[in-house]
Amino acid sequence: MIHIMIRGINDLKLRTKLVLSFIFVAFVPVLIVGAFLTGELKNMALKNALEQTANNVERVKKRTGEVINVSYDISYRMSNDSRLETLANRHYESVYEVVKAYKEYPDIKDYIRLYKDISNIRLYVNNQTLLNNWEFLQPTRSIIQSDWYQSALNSSGLAAWYYMPDERDRRYYLSLVRKIDFLTQHTSGVLVINVSSDKLNAILSQETFETMIVDGNNRIVAANRPGRIGSTLASLSYDPKVIAAKNGSFQASVNGKSSQIQIEPLVPESSMNALRIISVFSIDGIMKEPNRIIKLALTVIVVSLAVAIMLIYGFSAVLSKRMMRLSKYIAKVGTGNLDVALEIDGKDEIGQLSRQFNGMVSSINGLIVELQDSNRQKVELQSRQNEIKFKMMASQINPHFLFNALESVRMKAHLKGEREISNVVKLIGKMMRKNLEAGSRTVLLSHEIDMVRCYLDIQKFRYEDRLAYELQIDPDAEQVQILPLIIQPIAENAVIHGLENREAGGRVRIAAFVRNGKVHIEVADNGEGMPRAKLTELYRSMDETEEREGNRIGLRNVHMRLKLMYGPGCGLQIWSEPGVGTTVQFTIPMGEISHV
Repeated sequence: MIHIMIRGINDLKLRTKLVLSFIFVAFVPVLIVGAFLTGELKNMALKNALEQTANNVERVKKRTGEVINVSYDISYRMSNDSRLETLANRHYESVYEVVKAYKEYPDIKDYIRLYKDISNIRLYVNNQTLLNNWEFLQPTRSIIQSDWYQSALNSSGLAAWYYMPDERDRRYYLSLVRKIDFLTQHTSGVLVINVSSDKLNAILSQETFETMIVDGNNRIVAANRPGRIGSTLASLSYDPKVIAAKNGSFQASVNGKSSQIQIEPLVPESSMNALRIISVFSIDGIMKEPNRIIKLALTVIVVSLAVAIMLIYGFSAVLSKRMMRLSKYIAKVGTGNLDVALEIDGKDEIGQLSRQFNGMVSSINGLIVELQDSNRQKVELQSRQNEIKFKMMASQINPHFLFNALESVRMKAHLKGEREISNVVKLIGKMMRKNLEAGSRTVLLSHEIDMVRCYLDIQKFRYEDRLAYELQIDPDAEQVQILPLIIQPIAENAVIHGLENREAGGRVRIAAFVRNGKVHIEVADNGEGMPRAKLTELYRSMDETEEREGNRIGLRNVHMRLKLMYGPGCGLQIWSEPGVGTTVQFTIPMGEISHV
């Protein structure tokens, strides 16, 4: 399937490919990012609205609680006021006595005057000698039969909150209703305190979202939207599950609009029932501004992409025209017409390709001429090559002849009693044979150490007592595979450069040991050593890619072979100090070679 798609793409024209590539490379990612950002913007707007609603409801709850607590505090004071008990239960003989008693108890008027959070106070008592002055009232039959009055009588002194009318001005108020027991007289009364509706509405008027205070009968006590006060939640077509909910956050349809509803209970102190703070906002309203931004962004993106597609189409037409012209000239060359020259019209890749095309045609013409000359010289060249091969074969030395000659010299020296010379000749032959046999990729470390021992014995014959050497080889390291001719050049460098110019001679120590799964090999001498500048130059020359005259070719060769075989971290490490000596060390893995 993939091959079919690739074949189909390859069949398209360059102009179409460029336009399609722009669509897939630019348009599709923009759509994906746009969809993601759109979702994030909507979620962020909804989240911010929910957080704001929660904060608003909490603020309304706090301020409303402060307002209605004033009514509760007043009711508490009045329920424990002995003067009020005396006034309400005294038997009066005349109107004058009643009026005088009212004047001597100005507390109700003072409460109304001092506290703006209440509208009015009235106390219902069964005392036929009292006059109705809108503060002390005789309960009528309809009032006695009302639910709120009966509930107060059976409440054991707990307060209750109702949205109820005031019989004096026929207006509805959120009212505290509480039974007051006159313990001394064994009588009781019902206290009603009206909360200021203006105060409650003022609290809600500062809220952005629709916010309402609802009593226990689902009647709206206060609201910041007109026409809501006095209505029930059912009359506003609220979902039944929302009407029944005491608290929480809900998504429901309100007046045909998808809305988010936040409900928070408000339970006043020592109350039989509770109020609810309800905040509502339309989800479409919250999304209006994000949707406007999204539409504007989509418009800009669509216009930008349309302009970009037109520009890409124009650029692709120019490129396609130039490529077709180049194809036309290539077709001419394909027919054998080499007398063509393409006009160069730019410095871009197509212009570079045009120059290369002209150069190619010129080169083909030159090659044809050279090929004709080459055919004439072919026989002479073949003859010379055969002659060179013959001379190379004649100049080769047979290694067996050299070994036989060395063996003859050794036997001659042995028969004449020159055992030391005989042994040295034997060592030389052994070294040469091992050098010729070093064609395999790796050898055992023990074989390499044997080669080094031969070399040092030969040098000891040369320097006599001026050279001493020491081999410290860990038996676990002897069976490790190692590159051939890797330690001997280092030992040779130690003898030639470290000890050769010292009259007192010196000592070479070669150590091999296993540590942490790696073989550590060290060649140390107590020769002349090197200053820091010379050591730095030596490091630089070992890392050069081309050989230079004067470089230590043996060390450089070993360094490069180690890095190629075992990795960049396995090259030579050199420490040297003038007058103290030089130490050369390298480390290789014991297991399989991992770099090559």
